[in-house]
Amino acid sequence: MRSLFVRLLTSSAVVAVCSITATAWLAASSTSGAIQREQGQTLASDARINNSLLGYASRHPDWSGVAATLRDLAARNGRRIALATENGTLIADSATAGTPLPAKVTAVVDPLAVDVTLVPGAAKDRIDPRATGPYLLSARDRDRLRKAADTYAVCMGRTGQAVRVTVSNTGRPLVTTLSQGVGQRPSPMPVEVPTMLEVCDAIPFNTPTRTEKAALRQLNLLVGRCLKGKGKGVGRGSVGLDFTWVSREKQPAPPVGEPDQAISSCVATARREQLDPYVAPAAYLYIGFPAEATGQRIPLSSIAGVALLVLVLTVSVSVMAARRLVRPVNALTHAARRMRDGDGSARVTVRTTGEISELATAFNEMSEHLQRMEEQRKAMVSDVSHELRTPLSNLRGWLEAAQDGVADLDPALIASLVEEILLLQHIVDDLQQLALADAGKLRLHVETVHLGDLLDQVTTAHRGRAEAAGLTLTTAVTGDPPLTADPVRLRQAVGNLVTNSLRYTPRGGHITLGARQDGDQVVVEVTDTGIGIPAEHLPHVFDRFWRAEKSRNRQTGGSGLGLAIVRNLAEAHGGTVTVASVPGVRTTFTLRLPA
Repeated sequence: MRSLFVRLLTSSAVVAVCSITATAWLAASSTSGAIQREQGQTLASDARINNSLLGYASRHPDWSGVAATLRDLAARNGRRIALATENGTLIADSATAGTPLPAKVTAVVDPLAVDVTLVPGAAKDRIDPRATGPYLLSARDRDRLRKAADTYAVCMGRTGQAVRVTVSNTGRPLVTTLSQGVGQRPSPMPVEVPTMLEVCDAIPFNTPTRTEKAALRQLNLLVGRCLKGKGKGVGRGSVGLDFTWVSREKQPAPPVGEPDQAISSCVATARREQLDPYVAPAAYLYIGFPAEATGQRIPLSSIAGVALLVLVLTVSVSVMAARRLVRPVNALTHAARRMRDGDGSARVTVRTTGEISELATAFNEMSEHLQRMEEQRKAMVSDVSHELRTPLSNLRGWLEAAQDGVADLDPALIASLVEEILLLQHIVDDLQQLALADAGKLRLHVETVHLGDLLDQVTTAHRGRAEAAGLTLTTAVTGDPPLTADPVRLRQAVGNLVTNSLRYTPRGGHITLGARQDGDQVVVEVTDTGIGIPAEHLPHVFDRFWRAEKSRNRQTGGSGLGLAIVRNLAEAHGGTVTVASVPGVRTTFTLRLPA
């Protein structure tokens, strides 16, 4: 039992350690995954907020009206958003007044220097394309150019060239060809296609408007001033509507190198200088949560302490549970050893419920059954000895008397000795039949049986003895119940019941043999008006060698095997035998066999 206790304790400790480890691993894994997902969602949300504010800054010269936009963004994204100038002056905040700003700046909102970490697809010059400044077309110019572009698209469609018309941030329409190869980006019009230009005129919507010409002149002056300040000779040229440098010299363009880099740098610088009055100044963007908490990290020592506490509690509970479990097992072990030593009264008392209680109950039932079987075995040995001793003593006495010349072996004495031998043979045959039934080797030769004829045969066989005892023996069969059985074994069973009734029915009594069908069973009853059986004796009537009269007088009872044989024969046929009795009135033995 100590081994079982140790095993239970060790198993519980191992399970606890594994559970704590698995829980910690799962918690760490899920937390890491949740943090990564939250970081991804936060980054996407930050990018959306930054893009919205960049759009606002590109279309407004200052931040004076940004408060409403800020509150709307905060409500839609569930975040706290604040803007402040580069010197720390608060511009707008979605939180209540007095709430301190987050400790870290999320980004710098500047349409002229876009943060590429939040806008991965930004242009090389980092200028937000929504910052149009002086290039924004009037409504009249937009309508005129759009009509010209639509006319061109229809014309191109008639020539078999598919195009698409879109509108840029300035309001200028862009015509894009759709006949590009797979994987190539469509290019905006105009396209150098001489044959199509002869048919479809793209000049009306490609020519800069008055507003755009004025803006381009200003831009080229700024670019020229920048290039002159750097002292770079790049030849004659100008900046077009697509903000690229167009050379007007006849000779081939110079190789890409330092002059090209200087032009690009000056174009970007000039554009920022030109757009600066039209966009909002750079501002610091703070993004947090509505109720930011400083949040303290749990120290590793605290986690280890909690894990140790859980392990101690688990081991303590396991010790208590193991002791409660081992205690009844110890009791069962001691009771089994007492039973091994011959103590048939060994019993186990268990106050718990569940499987252990069921095991103890089963053990007690087994102990009672073994004790009862041992008592029956001892009683059977005693009864068999008693049953065999009497006829053997008679035989030995008369034979010794004849040997000594005291008695003569006359026919009467020989008949008496033969009767004793037949009695011995009858007892041995009964014991052999019971042994065969116990071993499952009792053979049945089944056939269709007519119960009326079978009961008449039994009545005829016992009528002489019944008349000699002054008893009436009758048969009452209802219909012709169908039955398949061994007729010889069935006559033996009914005959034993009749013999028992003849033995215990006083003169003038009546014995009735009946048969009827009851559902899917055939019922055979033997009823007598004898002395009856007390209620406390009914459970033992079919036990071997059991007799109500304990003296085992041959005049008042048989060997005590007849009714036991009846029960075995009934069970061999798949049936049962029962008895009901009212002392001094009647006793009924009932055989129930499957029809």
